[in-house]
Amino acid sequence: MKKTSPPLILLSATLLLSTLFVANGWSVLKKTETSPDMTAQATGLLNQLDERQLTVAMLPYASSQRVDWHFIPMDTRKGLMLRHMTEAQRENALGLLKTCLSQAGYKKAESIMSLEKLLYSFEKPETRDRRDPLKYYVTIFGDPREDKQWGLSFEGHHLSLNFVVENGELISATPQFFATNPATIKTENDLGFKMGMAVLKDEEQLGFDLVNSLDDSQKKTAVIDKDAPREIRNAGSVHPPTDAPAGIPAEKLSKEQQATLKNLINVYANAVPQKRAAVRLDEIEKNGFENVHFAWAGATKPGIGHYYRIQGKSFLIEFVNTQPDAAGNPANHIHCVWRDMDGDFALPIQ
Repeated sequence: MKKTSPPLILLSATLLLSTLFVANGWSVLKKTETSPDMTAQATGLLNQLDERQLTVAMLPYASSQRVDWHFIPMDTRKGLMLRHMTEAQRENALGLLKTCLSQAGYKKAESIMSLEKLLYSFEKPETRDRRDPLKYYVTIFGDPREDKQWGLSFEGHHLSLNFVVENGELISATPQFFATNPATIKTENDLGFKMGMAVLKDEEQLGFDLVNSLDDSQKKTAVIDKDAPREIRNAGSVHPPTDAPAGIPAEKLSKEQQATLKNLINVYANAVPQKRAAVRLDEIEKNGFENVHFAWAGATKPGIGHYYRIQGKSFLIEFVNTQPDAAGNPANHIHCVWRDMDGDFALPIQ
């Protein structure tokens, strides 16, 4: 059974929501330029592929591979690899991803892919072939040229971005997974990566800002473990964990702390285009921001493993930084995800 789509928001309503969210501490990032329609972009890509490429790049919407996601290095994945496309095809594939993400979201994805070049320089010769900024795979589920509903997976090491489009509208964009190794570049290199570059800086720093603003009484509720878990929960599973929210509810935070929490949620919500981001934030408001919980585990300073979780009725955010980076710097390797508590992939949780 297909998950019921959320109400579509007209352009005028979206602009109204944008103003409302900014006033209430939410911010929907406005596009500075328009992008081609997602369906048109997907159609353009499919029309450029030859018969062999099509059999790899396009699968039935009902395929079990649509919900088979992960972000670890793999020898091969579902879909057509960017490296196996012509330059024009690759440009179109990346253009399709741009229509499904905000400019901020696409910049993160682009930076994460480019870091494979740095990882390649750190790897031993026998393992470095797995590090390739073009080893990212595009899979279209269904046929956007004919079907009203179709899906898209864009995936590779440290990226798993999953979308469902229905009648030209983006109705689902989860799981939304970004990761970065290193979290902060601490090693001199001649590849153009600046020292101190941090792709997911806001995701980490705002978390530290919030937990370190809590008083002792608040921390007793918010801190759920002295040690951080090694990984996010349900990595690769079709749906997020359905445990009750842990930690401290937003209603127990000060106004300044609530503002920091909203800023942190904004960072994740605004990885997708304006209209979809507005839907995400509207759902949080309707369900009561005061009911959103923030939980922390591990250290409260950089360089030592740390983790946080933010959960409301409609969404779950998880962030973990416990692994060393490729150069051996401790806790400098971030994994973070936004998931839909009603069900990822536009599928209801059974």
